[in-house]
Amino acid sequence: MHLGHQAMLTRVCSAAAQRGLVPAVMTFEPHPREFFARLQGRPDLAPVRISGLRDKILDLAATGIRQVVVERFDTRMASMQAEAFIDTLLVKGLDVRWLLVGDDFRFGAKRAGDVHMLRAHGGFEVESMDSIADRNGRRISSTDVRSALVAGDLDRVHDLLGHRYHMSGHVTHGLKLGRNLGFPTLNLGVPHACTGLTGIFTVLVHGLASSPLHGVASLGVRPTVMDAGRMLLEVHLLDFDGNAYGKLVRVEFLKKLRDEEKYADLDTLTRAIANDVRNARAYFAASHVVHTDHATSATDRI
Repeated sequence: MHLGHQAMLTRVCSAAAQRGLVPAVMTFEPHPREFFARLQGRPDLAPVRISGLRDKILDLAATGIRQVVVERFDTRMASMQAEAFIDTLLVKGLDVRWLLVGDDFRFGAKRAGDVHMLRAHGGFEVESMDSIADRNGRRISSTDVRSALVAGDLDRVHDLLGHRYHMSGHVTHGLKLGRNLGFPTLNLGVPHACTGLTGIFTVLVHGLASSPLHGVASLGVRPTVMDAGRMLLEVHLLDFDGNAYGKLVRVEFLKKLRDEEKYADLDTLTRAIANDVRNARAYFAASHVVHTDHATSATDRI
């Protein structure tokens, strides 16, 4: 959630507190554009997800939101008329008393509904919010976040999100290749079509100790080892010796070291990993990295 979303959520929580209501958010799964891309047989047109559903809910909880409604976006939802959307979902389903939408919000079949229709319906208050601009006066959007992630520009991502980019997941068993090469890793599955970010990074890992642990991570498809195209996040902790299987951890991305590469053999891969570890140690030695507690309390609750 970028700073524009966060401004809206702050307003929702404030309005809810003033009226004695529960601050809630409605979201759709999958993204409507992803649904229509699949329907057209063009999955390549689907927007890359900035985060998975778990991280989205964790981030929402961290802002003070207390209820998240995840509506399945399917053929029924896509064909629902705008009036039915209001009556079925907002009024009967949620008993909405106060509603905040973006200035460009559209809903219902063929995007026929807008903020004017919501206000004309009556029965609940409606407020709209203009887009939020960055320090250079540019409108902040999810498209900007995706572009910065694809470019590996983590400083720009930080500016748009207001915090470092992160991913969370349970540590799973892998092929144990890293351990055999002398660099054991935590393996986390990446949700389908989630994040345009790839490469080798310095990271902080939350959830295994009282303070974040230093690490170096590979986010990508592991071209030297596999040819399945499945995204995986592998993290080698620089100074940790313990059992992390099954633990829910949050990986916070600090700096991109290099792009992902395919090597001729495992010996070459091992030398590249060793160099990544040296560079990561040098980065942490030279940097005064301040860890954040963003979403930590929410993580502890889930």
